[in-house]
Amino acid sequence: MVRYYLVKGRVQGVGFRWFVHREAAALELRGWVRNTESGHVEVVAAGEEADLKRLQALLAKGSRGSRVDAIEQRDLDPSEGEALGSFQIEGAW
Repeated sequence: MVRYYLVKGRVQGVGFRWFVHREAAALELRGWVRNTESGHVEVVAAGEEADLKRLQALLAKGSRGSRVDAIEQRDLDPSEGEALGSFQIEGAW
């Protein structure tokens, strides 16, 4: 399964992408996380349904210092997961 998440709240400047990277990698998910220009965080993750549900629960909890107000999600076509490699932070320097 491949799923897209848009996490809204205080999720930039609080280590949220690094938190997502660590947790997704621990779940052996493939995909990426990045900030949006509108102050949210986008996540695309591919893996087993149970692992994606666990990731969503972790996204809702958030990292220390973050505040998650809402999570939008949608399933993507499985073909979108074919090119995904190990979980990465996009836009990190």
